[in-house]
Amino acid sequence: MKLGDGARNAIEAVALPVLAMAGALLLFGAFVWAGGKSPLEAWLLLFKGAFGDWFSWQNTLQRAAPLMLTALCVAVPARAGLTVIGGEGALVLGGLACAGLPYLFTPPADAWGSALVLVAAALAGAAWIALAGALRQYRGVNETISSLLLAYTAIALFKHFVEGPMRDPASLNKPSTRALAEGLRIGSLPGADIHWGLVFGIVACVLLGLWLFFTTSGFATRVVGGNPRAARLVGLPSGRIVISACAIGGACAGLAGGIEVAAVHTAANASLIAGLGYAGILVSFVARHNPWVVMPVAVLFGGFGAAGSLLQRRMDLPDASVLVLQGFAFLLILASEALRGRLFSAAVRVVPVEVPQEPHHTPGIGASTSSARTESIPS
Repeated sequence: MKLGDGARNAIEAVALPVLAMAGALLLFGAFVWAGGKSPLEAWLLLFKGAFGDWFSWQNTLQRAAPLMLTALCVAVPARAGLTVIGGEGALVLGGLACAGLPYLFTPPADAWGSALVLVAAALAGAAWIALAGALRQYRGVNETISSLLLAYTAIALFKHFVEGPMRDPASLNKPSTRALAEGLRIGSLPGADIHWGLVFGIVACVLLGLWLFFTTSGFATRVVGGNPRAARLVGLPSGRIVISACAIGGACAGLAGGIEVAAVHTAANASLIAGLGYAGILVSFVARHNPWVVMPVAVLFGGFGAAGSLLQRRMDLPDASVLVLQGFAFLLILASEALRGRLFSAAVRVVPVEVPQEPHHTPGIGASTSSARTESIPS
């Protein structure tokens, strides 16, 4: 049975990331084996530490929450045709804005105050990534380079304020801002050691998926990303759409930083620079920049991060060894793009076509004289 283009594309969209992840696990097993450990034991502990019991699930879901939001910082601009990899900068500035708002005024110590500090975090991230989109649209600066450089700039600004003007005098060995008031912090879900950031991440993924696939503006965003020439021909405002997509993605990453401050660290400090923005790049690429697929992929990679401590305790591997697995996965995901369109390519056969010959007949009146054979009639 011959598969249509749509079916082949759908199969490849699922098969290539799955094969890349399987290859990453195999390479991680080889890495463990090279260190004199059992790859099978490492694989078992990897999944046991991520999904083995309720405690593991709680740790996994808590780590997945910021990954969902930082992955959206890559996925939404990607739908507009941009490769933005500066989510780490938006995250740290979002965390800084969340912790810094009480320095400007005292927000109410209730749900409204929590909403204010999170909105400040989202706005900071949105403005930072929108800057990369504006540089691309109006100055022709490559957004991949500009967003990465802006991330380094954001981290430098973060360190400057945390270690300088905003430093809490009580923080001695680990510079940090003043802790958020108790009423501004985000609590845990009822009956679970999982903060409300997971709900924010799920809601953001669902809503952005609905916006991209079921609204006119979402369709316009995908047109700008998929066929810029067609977008220009139909008069779509490409500049506004590109900057809006970057701002939405940046708002998600900034919100992730605000949630990390309000729910995990309670203050802005160096612990916020944990590579969550860079891990979101991997999550988005594995999910093929689909906000709905981002959710399970973020849970998977959150589980890998949660399993690092178990690998350290049971096999004496470094806690950061799971970063090797993430690196293998990222390399193979990028390499799998070379197979796109070729995984199920059908062989092309050249079949000779016989051209039917017209039967000999006497041309009638008006027939072309070029197709008739002229014969001489004897007298």
